[in-house]
Amino acid sequence: MAALYEGYTLYGLVPAPNLADSGIQGIEQERDSDHVLVTDSTRSVTLYKVSDQKPLGSWTVKQGQTLSCSAVYNLQTKEYVAVSDSKVIRVWKEEDVLLDKAFKATVSSNVWRVHCVSGGEPVVLFQRGAVRLLESLLAAPQQPVEDILAPEETIRWSTHIVVDTQQFVIFTTEQRGDHFLYLQRLNPNTLQRYRLEREEPGLCPLSFSASCREKRISLLYLYPNGRVYQSVVSVRGLGADEGAQALPLPRSLQLDLPVGEGLLGAASAVVLDEAHVAVVGVPHPSAGAGKDFLCIWNTNFQTLQAGKEMAGKIYGQLWNFSSKLFIPHGKTLSVIPYDCPKSSLAAALGKLKQAKTEECKAAASVPSWNNILHGEKAQPPRTAETRKTRTNRKIQSSPSLTVDQVLELIKTAPVEEVQKEVEGLLSRAEIQDLQPSAGQLASALVCRSLADPAFYTSSTLAQLVHTQCLCHSVCPELLLLALERKDYFLCQLCLQLFPDIPEAITCACLKAFISMPDGDAEMESLEPDSVSFMETLISSGRGQDGLQNGFGDAPSEEERSDTVSGDGAAPKARTEDQTPSIQSGQICPVGLHKAILLNEILQTAYSESFLLPHLKDLSSQQVTLFLQYLQFLYLRYVQDDATQTPGFRSPTLTQLMDWVCLLLDAHFTVLVMTPEAKGLLRNLHTFVKSQVRLVSELGKIEGSLQELNKMKTTQEVGQYSIEIIELF
Repeated sequence: MAALYEGYTLYGLVPAPNLADSGIQGIEQERDSDHVLVTDSTRSVTLYKVSDQKPLGSWTVKQGQTLSCSAVYNLQTKEYVAVSDSKVIRVWKEEDVLLDKAFKATVSSNVWRVHCVSGGEPVVLFQRGAVRLLESLLAAPQQPVEDILAPEETIRWSTHIVVDTQQFVIFTTEQRGDHFLYLQRLNPNTLQRYRLEREEPGLCPLSFSASCREKRISLLYLYPNGRVYQSVVSVRGLGADEGAQALPLPRSLQLDLPVGEGLLGAASAVVLDEAHVAVVGVPHPSAGAGKDFLCIWNTNFQTLQAGKEMAGKIYGQLWNFSSKLFIPHGKTLSVIPYDCPKSSLAAALGKLKQAKTEECKAAASVPSWNNILHGEKAQPPRTAETRKTRTNRKIQSSPSLTVDQVLELIKTAPVEEVQKEVEGLLSRAEIQDLQPSAGQLASALVCRSLADPAFYTSSTLAQLVHTQCLCHSVCPELLLLALERKDYFLCQLCLQLFPDIPEAITCACLKAFISMPDGDAEMESLEPDSVSFMETLISSGRGQDGLQNGFGDAPSEEERSDTVSGDGAAPKARTEDQTPSIQSGQICPVGLHKAILLNEILQTAYSESFLLPHLKDLSSQQVTLFLQYLQFLYLRYVQDDATQTPGFRSPTLTQLMDWVCLLLDAHFTVLVMTPEAKGLLRNLHTFVKSQVRLVSELGKIEGSLQELNKMKTTQEVGQYSIEIIELF
């Protein structure tokens, strides 16, 4: 099934005061999949490196000028192109600082958009429908531009597609409630006009998306009533211009999305591949009204594959580049990675498994798809009947409850009966859409557990979490309930498998874990791999002496000179003062199971700006204990490379340092004034310096390797030669 992974914030938005506009005019891919250009709705173009979540450059037009369309990047010339005030085309390079001093040309007619895709030359689409290649337009900027559209016809959407080196500009227009599709081919220039079928009176498409497969251009469009249609146009043998004649464009219904009461206001649908569509601003089928979701639907089988609630207002904007979705919501532009495996009936129903060769051969004579699709009790041939087959047939022949019946049962039945029916429901093959069913079951179990202190089904909730069809937004009370009941195994599962835990809940878990007695934690059974990792970490001896991973037990001369106290103490005395603190860091300050739970906190995704305010709620004792534990992990990591085994789920060294910096930022004043934290802060200062020094040395190595890569290979002289390379 398709999946939405944990997203991250690219940058904070500055929406309009009425919150109707996100402030983003467009997003375009730049030189590769990790760089994007973001154009705001007023004056600025900013280049971002997506993986680093930071801007690499920004260009702004003068006060009083506005950008008319989103900027694009010409990969062939390494230049950026944008349009200001509808008529001024600007071209500049990355090293240009002032946009006003870069090249600009004023054209004779208003521009709608500039388009550029990889492998194609930038094209300019004018507001009246004319299309020009950028190079030919800049050669004669004041050349006359013809009017293609009717006087009352207006462009609503456009894009640019390259099919076998042939460029096509596609745009849709509206005229008195009618919608048209224009297909403009370049070199040779031909134009085709199609009329879209009308929907219900007064309904206009909210979004368009185009894709190309096998020389056919597919147009996908979403209406406010939740219907998603597809129209296909073949580019083979595209005829000459048909003038004003509009050909009828057939359509097929791809999805009929649930919209609840009323109509959609701000929503968008984007094609991901031949069978998957991403939709934003449409309610989740199993969620209440008023919640905005990002969902992936399978159009072949009409199934919901993945869903993620988006906090804040949805503006109906969605972009897709290199398996990443860019979505503005609230005051955030988020990047959501996704995965869409090849569509098949087994994958759509959640039945795709990697079976062994022997099992595949045995299953060939057993008609199992009838059971999955229609629930038919097909009898396998006697020769193919094994003990496992007879057992499954016996289970399927027994009476079973539907999802709605189990939901009613949860309200009143005893714990044992509820566990039996829910676990039986999850194990049966008749459940065709486990994701909404799992959310409904978890919500019902949590609601009754909150209302009835005597009712709690730990194993059933854990089984629901293990299905990986749940997330925090689907059942937000689940993790808090596990904390209240001190079900730390369920807490661990949620922290591992929920990709969308809010920072406030993460801090609530941290506070609960750091405050609980070690004895309470040791009574719980936790995930075996995490237990094995911590047992190995605690029991392992000290690593070999000397500098490892940028840090050694004995401070270097440089560190000693930088950490001389204000009273003028000698470096030697300072070293003696440091030694006991570092030695004490070799002992784990918390119990085994408490350490395992703290490791889960360290690996939970977060946004620093949202996490810091909640970290300030921790007491100085809790922060000191947590920092001591981070110190212990750091010393173990740098002294024993075997601790970070790839097979184990464990926090990384980078995560440790990030949390150290977060805690110090949130509690620095309190820690400085706490006598017990003096030695701890001194050690942490040494750790941070060692990592800075390590990164600096790695940067030098990177620079040296880059210089070696730039060197031209010299011609080999004879059969043997010695070459000396000097690195500066």
